[in-house]
Amino acid sequence: MSAPVHPARALWRLFEPVHAVAFLQPESRASFEAIGLDGGWLGYFAGRCAPLGPVDAPPAVAALFSFAPARVEQALPEVWTRASPEQALAARAEGAAAALARLLAPVDREPVERATEALEQAAARLDCGGRVLAAANAALPRPTGLFERLWQAATVLREHRGDGHVAALVAAGLDGCEAPVLHCALEASREVLQPLRGWTDEEWAAAAGRLVERGWLTPAGTVTELGRIRHQALEAATDLAAGRAWEDRPDGELDRLTDALTPIAALCREQMPINPLAMPPVTAPR
Repeated sequence: MSAPVHPARALWRLFEPVHAVAFLQPESRASFEAIGLDGGWLGYFAGRCAPLGPVDAPPAVAALFSFAPARVEQALPEVWTRASPEQALAARAEGAAAALARLLAPVDREPVERATEALEQAAARLDCGGRVLAAANAALPRPTGLFERLWQAATVLREHRGDGHVAALVAAGLDGCEAPVLHCALEASREVLQPLRGWTDEEWAAAAGRLVERGWLTPAGTVTELGRIRHQALEAATDLAAGRAWEDRPDGELDRLTDALTPIAALCREQMPINPLAMPPVTAPR
């Protein structure tokens, strides 16, 4: 029998697909292109980093962690010569809202409103200490439109968990390339993840070699028992760091949020053109 999934991880699997629409849907690409950024890496790094201001590559490399520095440097700081952070923030919100409006057309407005309000309340409870991306996104003005609100709340929670995950990876002694190498050895596709993160074959092989030396991987690239134990520990640390927003909630609150958010996440996940994190499918309740 499999162990129960921590509530923070179960809920992340629901709001992560909502966040992803800002970078993986045609409306979002068109929104970034309208301000002079391509719908690929320039739009992505502008959208992710705009809450930090016109940041240069080194802080973005540190915050985004698993991207190769060379991939980030291809976009930053050049993006800010094409569009300001304020323009990028407006474009990502506009594109995300348009994508969500299309994707969620089959869903009644009432559960979308309930899910949005619950996510906003959870985001307001977050302690963003030590979490730069979460803090920067949480400090943005609250949008007025429903889909903009839904996306921003999901994004604050997503970046909060992501910042905590980076801290757990660093505490486990993993660097920015070793982390995706381990992830691919466990469940993700190297063919998908490596080119997205921008690591060269030489960098990837060197990272795998370091994990072999530490006993986390076999020479054939499979995960050892020690590697599984260490991975489970860092995932548990990630859940712990994200869990406080969901602790001590009134009876039934998390169940009601899950019920409202699941059909929303299912529609977003179903239309996700790529799945670099190897997220499991979301099954909407019947």
